[in-house]
Amino acid sequence: MTVAPLTIGPLTFSVPIIQAPLSGYSDAPMRRLARRFGASFALCEVFLDQFVMNVSKRSKARLYLAVRDTDHPCGAQLMGSDPDEFVRAALRLCEFGFDLIDLNFACPVPKVVGRCRGGHLMAHPEHALAIAKKVRDALPANIPLTVKLRKGFDESPVSRMHFFELLHGLLDCGVSAITLHGRTVRQRYEGQADWSFVAEVKQYLIEDECRPDFPLIGSGDLLSAEICRRRMEESGVNGLALARGIIGNPWLFREVNAILTGEPLPSPPSLDEQREVLLWHFDEVAALYGENRAATVMRKFAVRYAQRHPQYEELRQAFVVVKNRAGWEKILSDFYGK
Repeated sequence: MTVAPLTIGPLTFSVPIIQAPLSGYSDAPMRRLARRFGASFALCEVFLDQFVMNVSKRSKARLYLAVRDTDHPCGAQLMGSDPDEFVRAALRLCEFGFDLIDLNFACPVPKVVGRCRGGHLMAHPEHALAIAKKVRDALPANIPLTVKLRKGFDESPVSRMHFFELLHGLLDCGVSAITLHGRTVRQRYEGQADWSFVAEVKQYLIEDECRPDFPLIGSGDLLSAEICRRRMEESGVNGLALARGIIGNPWLFREVNAILTGEPLPSPPSLDEQREVLLWHFDEVAALYGENRAATVMRKFAVRYAQRHPQYEELRQAFVVVKNRAGWEKILSDFYGK
C-alpha cells in the first residue's frame, strides 16, 4: 500500500507512525528508543496539569520534562479538569521545549474519571470544549494542539451524540489532529477495539465535515505490522499510534515502517541486537533516574523484552529480582551471550 505523509500543524512525518503516550512507560528513554527504531513522533506519558505547575527548578521530577536538542519533534500530553490549569500547564510545557500539546480526554482509569479528568470529559462535551478552546487560544500559533478521544463514554445513543458533538466542536476550535481509540471509557481495555467506528469517523470527516485531509490517527490493538497495515487500509486513517505493542518491542516500528512502504519485513532481532538494545535502554534509564533506581525502573520493560527469548520464563524470573547494574549485566551475559 502507499501511505501519505502525516501532517500535524507545521510538523510533517514521512511515515505516519507515532508512539502513543503510555502511563508509566513512555518516559524519555522509551521515546528515544522509539524514534531510533522508526517512530516519526513520540509523546510522553500523560502529565497532570498540577504536576507540571508544581515542578520546581531543583526538583528531580524536572528531569521528566527535560527535552534534549535531539528529541525534537516531541509532544507532551496533559490531563486535568480545570481550563485555566490546563492553559498554565500547556504554556509551561512549551517553555520546556515540547513541540506539540495533546489533551487527554480518554483515560478510562476509574480514579481519573472519578476526579472529572480524562475519559470523564467524553460524557461532558461542553466542559471538554471549553478546555480545548482555552488552550488553543493561549498556545503560540506554531504549537499544534491535538486531542486523544475514545469511542464514547459508553455504548449508549447519548454517548454517541456526545462524541460527535465533541468532534464537531474540536474541529471548530482549531485542533490540528485527533487520536481515536476504538473502545469506550467504560470498556477500559477489555474486548476488541472497534475499528469500524474509527472508519466511520474518518468517513464523517470526509463527507459531513468536508475535511478529507484532517489528520485522524487510529489507536487500539496494534500489535503486529500486518495488523497495522490492515487497520490503516480498512479505516482510511491518516496515521497510527502504537502503544502496548511496542513495550519491550521497539522493533515493531521498524516492521511497520517496512510493511507500509512496501519493503520486505526485516528479520527478527538477533540475541546480539537484543542485548545491545537492553544495554542502551538501561544506560538511558540510569542517566535519567540514577544508578540506584535503574534496575527497578527497567523491570517492567525487561519482562516484556524477555518475551522474545527462547528461555522466556527463566529470563523473566531473573529480570524480576535484579537489583543493580552488575546483576543486569550478568543476566545479559548469561542469556544473550558476551
